[in-house]
Amino acid sequence: MTRLFTLLSTLLVTFTAVAADGWQTVVDQSKGQTVYFHAWGGSQEINNYLRWVSNEVKQKYDITLKQVKVTDIAETTSRLIAEKAAGKNSAGSVDMVWINGENFKSMKNNDLLYGPFVEKLPSWQYVNKSLPVDSDFSEPTLGLEAPWGVGQLVFIHDSASLNNPPQSFAELLSYANAFPNRISYPRPPEFHGTSFLKALLIELTNNDPSLSLPVNEADFSSITASLWQYLDSLHRVAWRQGKQFPASSSEMTQLLDDGQLDLAITFNPNAVFSAQTSGKLAPSTTAYAMEAGALSNIHFLAIPWNANANQGAQVVINFLLSPEAQSRKGDLNIWGDPSVLDNQYLQGSAKKTTLFKSIAEPHPSWQVALEKEWLQRYGN
Repeated sequence: MTRLFTLLSTLLVTFTAVAADGWQTVVDQSKGQTVYFHAWGGSQEINNYLRWVSNEVKQKYDITLKQVKVTDIAETTSRLIAEKAAGKNSAGSVDMVWINGENFKSMKNNDLLYGPFVEKLPSWQYVNKSLPVDSDFSEPTLGLEAPWGVGQLVFIHDSASLNNPPQSFAELLSYANAFPNRISYPRPPEFHGTSFLKALLIELTNNDPSLSLPVNEADFSSITASLWQYLDSLHRVAWRQGKQFPASSSEMTQLLDDGQLDLAITFNPNAVFSAQTSGKLAPSTTAYAMEAGALSNIHFLAIPWNANANQGAQVVINFLLSPEAQSRKGDLNIWGDPSVLDNQYLQGSAKKTTLFKSIAEPHPSWQVALEKEWLQRYGN
């Protein structure tokens, strides 16, 4: 038994040394690389945070990080599919992507991702494994994407002018009828707008079990009938009579601050704090979730199969998962994005984040189907 224990201990030490040596090779190869990071660019707080990250990885690793701001990561998916079709299996134009849901499923199904690489990252040891970090909208991640943060669909209101906001989507419609021209949501396929549709459909169907499965076209019309009926009613009394919609969560926040809307939508329960700090929202604003809970998911980072700066992307992702970077990202005065790390590794206000009761995302195929139908009905 003693010999066996000694042998196992020796093997563990050897494996750890090999892993450390392998990671150092990645770090060495990353020096001087330029990493093109495709990420949603619709939030000034997020863009400011990524500028800090760029400075840090330049100083620490001699990596140049360039954020490529996109309005919808589906644009990047299309670009990668085109590169795959053209046989461009190296020196690709995209080194890192911020994804989840349907975009991950599409990239995975088209073999557009490098990996598995996640558990090889030294920072993986800090990740809270009780979170659903190995599943993305019910799709197994298989080490092809690293968890970066936790998102929840919540609403922001100004308690000085609205101290009793709607606690369900049924109440939201009643409120819109009582106070016309004061409620809206971002225009799908913008991420927050589609999330609004999914959360609404979950309530209206009492979370029909079919929502966790791939869309069955034969049942789609009957399952979503109540959704379109609801939206027809809402649009008649919505902001600008449902003929125009905010382009983003950021625009909704501005409209709330301007007094044109009574509710704004965000996928970050802490976004209100950073908006208050930057002067975009009044101190009397607060975030809340519907009584049933908040649509919740993990958002991830991945590396395309043909990335030109593969090693640089791995090093950047490892840094983004470090306690230093996650604590700054979770700082309520900076971004306030809830961390994926165990709380013991966090510093400052990042430790104070509290999440709302969680509602699971539907299967990713529902995102595409809902967006397509919404555009057919209301897109013109």
